[in-house]
Amino acid sequence: MENFVFANPTKLIFGKGQLDQLKKEVPSYGKKVLLVYGGGSIKRSGLYEDVLKQLEEIQATVFELPGVEPNPRLSTVHKGVQICKEEGIDFLLAVGGGSVIDCTKLIAAGAKYEGDAWDIVTRKATANEALPFGTVLTLAATGSEMNAGSVITNWETKEKHGWGSPVTFPKFSILDPVNTFTVPRDQTVYGIVDMMSHVFEHYFHQAENTDFQDRMCEGLLLTVMETAPKLLEDLENYEHRATILYCGTMALNGMLSMGYRGDWATHNIEHAVSAVYDIPHGGGLAILFPNWMKHNIKVKPERFKKLAVRVFGVNPEGKTDEEAGLEGIEKLREFWNSIGAPSRLADYDIDDSQLDVMADKAMVNGEFGNFTKLNREDVLKIYKMSL
Repeated sequence: MENFVFANPTKLIFGKGQLDQLKKEVPSYGKKVLLVYGGGSIKRSGLYEDVLKQLEEIQATVFELPGVEPNPRLSTVHKGVQICKEEGIDFLLAVGGGSVIDCTKLIAAGAKYEGDAWDIVTRKATANEALPFGTVLTLAATGSEMNAGSVITNWETKEKHGWGSPVTFPKFSILDPVNTFTVPRDQTVYGIVDMMSHVFEHYFHQAENTDFQDRMCEGLLLTVMETAPKLLEDLENYEHRATILYCGTMALNGMLSMGYRGDWATHNIEHAVSAVYDIPHGGGLAILFPNWMKHNIKVKPERFKKLAVRVFGVNPEGKTDEEAGLEGIEKLREFWNSIGAPSRLADYDIDDSQLDVMADKAMVNGEFGNFTKLNREDVLKIYKMSL
């Protein structure tokens, strides 16, 4: 285990009927609020009106930025930054899933920066301050509601990058499982894949003496795999929605990864795919992660065996570490297939015509990955395995 410092300042407000907490949380930050949201789902569900009612009761002046994309775009961030600067916004409220929250994070940082917010994403500039913001979560997936990370797409240049700053933690996040009832089955599946992938990114590392962290990761994976099929049969089951919602938050709020650095190569590989083809992030991860595992199993086969035995129930008797690990990878693929996740790039009509373009985008900052470094040849192999 490596030395570490852990701090997560986000107040998590979890459970049924917790939207009323908006009235207590928002006033301390100011009266001018920018409401950021995506498509029409929060209006169809009635959440939009409920939020506005809460803000009206505290006499907030509300400005709106609707239309945040599933892969949030820099152009939308620019619109939000402009509103913040022109109207003197005090506080931002993201109502939606991870994409809305990710967009809000860059708006919050960009509003305090004199240049283009894209400079922050590409590390030409550092976000040293940001407007305060909170979230009302409607989708279990990214964990963005309780971390400082964000992923933004520059559609004009076909670039998609993750970034983060200590100043971009939400001040609070309200998680009512009821607000996830209307999430369609396919998006629920993508969210499940995303949170599991976050745990896999943690799990594959090179640190020693991480037995407790390993058990936490394994426990979260087992809980998701046990709950997911039941949820997909009953999308408005409160208990199942609550379990998955909590798992999504815990998968990426820093609790599982204290004392080591996870890999994070697969996310980088997927970002290049969805930058070019604009596919769902969770769908891309479902396709790519098992192939990243197969490509890298020889790096530390005992690690893959541990996952296979403890999470996927593989019997290791008479098998090498690599054989047991490969069986576990196949069981992961079977599970994701069983809940309706895609398994090949062809499922999104993606052929080999843009593989070099995607590989170039993945390699923009050089070799990457903390479990093992990937070069351009490695990335191309994983893409070809995924066709």
